[in-house]
Amino acid sequence: MTEKPDDSGSNKETRLRSPDLIEVMRKTIDRLVRDRTARGDLKILSRTLIELRYAFSVFRPYRRHRKVTVFGSARTAPSHPTFKAAEEFGRRMAAEDWMVVTGAGSGIMEAGHRGAGREHSMGLNIMLPFEQGANPVIEGDRKLVTMKYFFTRKLMFVKECHAVVSLPGGFGTLDETAEVMTLLQTGKHPMIPVVLLDSPGGTYWKEFGKFVDSQLLDGGMISPEDLRLYKITESVDEAVAELDRFYRVYHSMRYVNGKLVLRLQRPLGAAKLAAVNDRFSDIVVKGGFEQMAALPEEHSEAEIAELPRLVFLFNRRAMGRLRMLIDFINEDE
Repeated sequence: MTEKPDDSGSNKETRLRSPDLIEVMRKTIDRLVRDRTARGDLKILSRTLIELRYAFSVFRPYRRHRKVTVFGSARTAPSHPTFKAAEEFGRRMAAEDWMVVTGAGSGIMEAGHRGAGREHSMGLNIMLPFEQGANPVIEGDRKLVTMKYFFTRKLMFVKECHAVVSLPGGFGTLDETAEVMTLLQTGKHPMIPVVLLDSPGGTYWKEFGKFVDSQLLDGGMISPEDLRLYKITESVDEAVAELDRFYRVYHSMRYVNGKLVLRLQRPLGAAKLAAVNDRFSDIVVKGGFEQMAALPEEHSEAEIAELPRLVFLFNRRAMGRLRMLIDFINEDE
C-alpha cells in the first residue's frame, strides 16, 4: 500500500492538543450566543460540523492510502467514449492499489467506480432534487458520505486526495477543477498532479487549454509556469503514467519553521543536488537546497522518518516552478 503522511501527528499528540482546540470551539460557540447569531446561520454551522465530523471518520481508516479524485459529468451515458475512458482509468488505478474518490453519482462518477470496483471506491454524494442518487457500485457502502453542502464536499475531495483527474463535465466539473488549480497556484494545498482527461479524439480539455492560453496567459492573469500545474491528455495510459511519475522520487511536503520540506523516496545524488541548486535558485529566498534527514519537528510521522528530505526557504509564490522542481527531481539522474 502506498502511504501519505498523517500531518495531524501521532495519536498521543492529537489527544494532548485536542482539549485546547475543543476549548477554542466552545469559546466560539459562546461568542455566537453573545452575538445573537441568526438561527439560519447557526443551522449552516451546525450542519457543516456534523457533515465534516462524519466525513473525517469515514476517511480516517484510509488516510495513508493513495487516493485519486475523479471529476466529470453525471449525465455521461455508458456508451460514451469518456465513460469508457473513466472506467478504464479507475480499473488501472485500482490495479495499482489506489482508491478512486468520486461524487458517487451516475455518469463519469459511476464509470470511475465501476472500473475501480467497490473495494477501491470511495464516494462523496451531494443532496440534490434531481440526478444525484448514489450509483450502484458505492450505494450502501461504508465508504460513502452524503453531504448537503457543496463547499464541505469540495473540501473533502481535495483534503484527502493525492491526485485529481477531471473528465468532461458541466458547471460543477469546471468549478471543482478550477478550485483545485486555484488551491495549487496559491499554495493552499500541497502539490499534487492534476490531469485533464479526454477520450481519444475528444476536444473538451483541448478547447479549455486554448482558452487558458489566449485569455488567462496572454492576458497576463497567470504566469507561464502555472501551465505546469496540470496536464491535458486524451490517453488513459498518459494519465496513469503522470500520477506514477509524480511519486517516483517525490513523496510529500510540509512546512517546518518557515522552510519547505520535500520528502523523497530516495536520496538525490551529488550531481542531481547541484543541478537543483543551479536550476531552481530563483525560488529560494535565502541559502540553497539542503539534503538532510527528518527534522526534529517531524518526529510524529514515524512511518516516513527514514525518508531523506530536501529542505529550502521557499518564496511561496512560484508554485508553477515548485511543480517544475518536483518534475525535475522525479527525472532519471
